[in-house]
Amino acid sequence: MSDKWIVRGGKFVVPGDDKPAVIGGDMIVENGVITYIGEALNAVPEGVETFDGSRLLFMPGLVNTHGHAAMSLLRGYGDDLALQIWLQEKMWPMEAKFTGDDVYWGSALSVLEMLKGGTTTFLDMYDHMDRVAEVAEKSGIRAVLMRGVIGLCPEEVQRQKLAEAVAFAKDYHGSAGGRITAMISPHSPYTCPPDFFEKFVQAAHDLDLPLHTHMSETRREVEQNEADFGLRPVAHLEKLGMFTRPSLVAHGVHLNDEEIEILARYQVGVSHNPGSNLKLASGVARVPELLKAGVTVSLGTDGPASNNNLDMFEEMRLAALIHKGVSGDPTAVPASEALRMATEYGAKSIFLDQIGKLAPGMKADFIALDIDQPHLLPHTDLVSHAVYSASAKDVEHVWVDGKQVVKHGLCLTLDEEEVRRKAQEAFEGLLKR
Repeated sequence: MSDKWIVRGGKFVVPGDDKPAVIGGDMIVENGVITYIGEALNAVPEGVETFDGSRLLFMPGLVNTHGHAAMSLLRGYGDDLALQIWLQEKMWPMEAKFTGDDVYWGSALSVLEMLKGGTTTFLDMYDHMDRVAEVAEKSGIRAVLMRGVIGLCPEEVQRQKLAEAVAFAKDYHGSAGGRITAMISPHSPYTCPPDFFEKFVQAAHDLDLPLHTHMSETRREVEQNEADFGLRPVAHLEKLGMFTRPSLVAHGVHLNDEEIEILARYQVGVSHNPGSNLKLASGVARVPELLKAGVTVSLGTDGPASNNNLDMFEEMRLAALIHKGVSGDPTAVPASEALRMATEYGAKSIFLDQIGKLAPGMKADFIALDIDQPHLLPHTDLVSHAVYSASAKDVEHVWVDGKQVVKHGLCLTLDEEEVRRKAQEAFEGLLKR
């Protein structure tokens, strides 16, 4: 496509007065930005390319606000285990063997899955992050990347890891034409001693970057935090100064009313990971209460080893369904709210204010679903269909920054056959080490 092009005759999910709405018409993209969306144009200027939007639903690209992409290499390895056993006996020993190449191919496999499934932005916390950045730059996806750090190690190793996290943020924040941004990420309050965690807070201040960490994922974690530090995780992180920076916490499953109030007061976002939390039996986060308190709740898949896919449509559906079942209230998380959690709220929670909505002035990160299918007919409520009926496999086209990266379900930027083959070889290599 040229610098200016037009989607003709599509259906578009746009912001409404209080919830997303669907309109028919045209959309103009210029230099990677949406400049018009609304009623069909009377005529197309000469020389401007058009894209046939008929039989398609255009919606903002999905935003995955928590994950560990390279862990796709461990998909299906050590399932149906409690979190701590899964981590300590299965994941961490295997991850200790990961090379930069393993991280590259595992991340490439995940990015391929995400792009083909309509995810245009993802957050990633891991090691060898320069290799993840390579994948992001090549694939055309938008990424929020950070060197996740576990601090259960000697002080010298801690210093080295912190230096790596800072160096990565300095080198990559704003790279790939602005598609890559960085955050600072101590793994969690239970894997980073307080004085070490505080050094990350200071680094975030020094670099003027947000913070991200795992928090209150399991009941055991909360109890251990109280035993070790005399505080529940939210108060503990408040004491360590985390919330003096813009912050996003992953999971937030086990929160009491006071903790929800603290998160709301500091405008801390929560990445809700329903699929992973269910699979690891971590529990069900208090999402309706968080939303009611004004907390920005987004959606994440977590790593592909605890999910075991990266289908954000599935996360939307779970988010809408499980809170109805747990609360007994069918209005607890409506489809429209689940969709905003995966788009608008996702963008807000990772501090990107130009994505997450289809509107003039927003970056042209959007996807098109094939809605001429039995499970998406009749066209009664297409927002409802997107949440309750659709899946990643319904994504036909994907654009990031106005550039098409998926066409008729095929990725245009990565060699799909090579990625699949290299990822399988990488896993087999891990087993031999």
